[in-house]
Amino acid sequence: MDQDASRPAEVRRVVLIGFSCTGKSRVCSLLARQLGWEPVDTDDLIVALAGKPIEHIFAEDGEAHFRAIEREAVAQACAGERRVIATGGGAPVAAENRRLLLRSSLVVALQARPETILRRLRRQLAAGAVRPLLDTPDPLARIRSLMAERAVIYALAHLTVQTDTLPPVRVAAVIRSHLAAAAGG
Repeated sequence: MDQDASRPAEVRRVVLIGFSCTGKSRVCSLLARQLGWEPVDTDDLIVALAGKPIEHIFAEDGEAHFRAIEREAVAQACAGERRVIATGGGAPVAAENRRLLLRSSLVVALQARPETILRRLRRQLAAGAVRPLLDTPDPLARIRSLMAERAVIYALAHLTVQTDTLPPVRVAAVIRSHLAAAAGG
């Protein structure tokens, strides 16, 4: 994702990147189960490291502190093998994170249109989820703005899967097929 985005010779991890609400966490769990690998969600690691929910980190400590904890979570996630890692939407923006995420990993960007993301976000918010970066009067404009800022980073993934109309089980199947083809089988 940094200088050399070529697929690694040996895939020890699958890393899912992409904007919020593209399905990273759900696909992570499904794919890990199918591969017999460990699912790791960096958001869960951040909460464990900070001892409080992500929205409290943003509100009480600010985004810079959140990103520092996120760097540690990415490092921990990438320390093991045979893992499927779901990252937060902004995790690959930091160059240090990109280097770690790329090392012996197949990086997969999950993408969806801004309108799809907003629809999914509204469902999550109605269920009680909190998304600090999208807490704004015009969330669609914020989604478009953040997606534009991150597009160059997400485009560096080894594989991109559009999730607008694909259920998570099909997204996992696409990634498994890609892994099988890369392994020569």
